[in-house]
Amino acid sequence: MPAKGFLTAGQQENLQKAVKESEDSHVIERALMLLLMNDGKTYKEISDFLGYGYRSVAYWCVHGNPENLESLLIALILI
Repeated sequence: MPAKGFLTAGQQENLQKAVKESEDSHVIERALMLLLMNDGKTYKEISDFLGYGYRSVAYWCVHGNPENLESLLIALILI
């Protein structure tokens, strides 16, 4: 798991914008996962807070690309 504060200011802004403006609830939740991880929250804490399964949180925290918000749109098939 990345250390607290791993996102650049630009990445944080893009994720916060996605949370505020996206019409897709999955994108909002996945962006929130990355933002919470950046704040130092663990997968378990994020899972409990958002009501997502631990495996889903772990997947999106690893595979969600804060440089490419379209990566948050990809459907999760395995979990």
